Amino acid sequence: MSEIPADLKYTNEHEWARIEGDVATVGITAHAVEQLGDITMVTLPEVGTRVTAGEPFGDIDSVKAVSELYAPVDGEIIEVNTTLEDRPELVNEAPYGDGWLVRIRVEGGTDALLSADAYAKLVEEA
Repeated sequence: MSEIPADLKYTNEHEWARIEGDVATVGITAHAVEQLGDITMVTLPEVGTRVTAGEPFGDIDSVKAVSELYAPVDGEIIEVNTTLEDRPELVNEAPYGDGWLVRIRVEGGTDALLSADAYAKLVEEA
């Protein structure tokens, strides 16, 4: 079973969010990385883009497929991990660390996000 850090929140689409004040750092889970295989490209929005929880904000290409990335929260993109332009494999190597995707200034709540335990159950049932 993949690593599921307890301090993060999760979506049904396998994104994670580290909530610090009104900022959410967002990435994809180790489970998603395992399913995708080697990441070859990440397409992310520009800083200032508004995102809506549950709606696509970019995509991630792997040797197996192209998958959409879904915003875990409503808000505005305030930072993009530009390192991924040249090193998309960081998502494979450190999905909860240097492989983060974007930072979003959260507008509204985070109540719809899953706890680590709830996400673990979702992955087990898949």
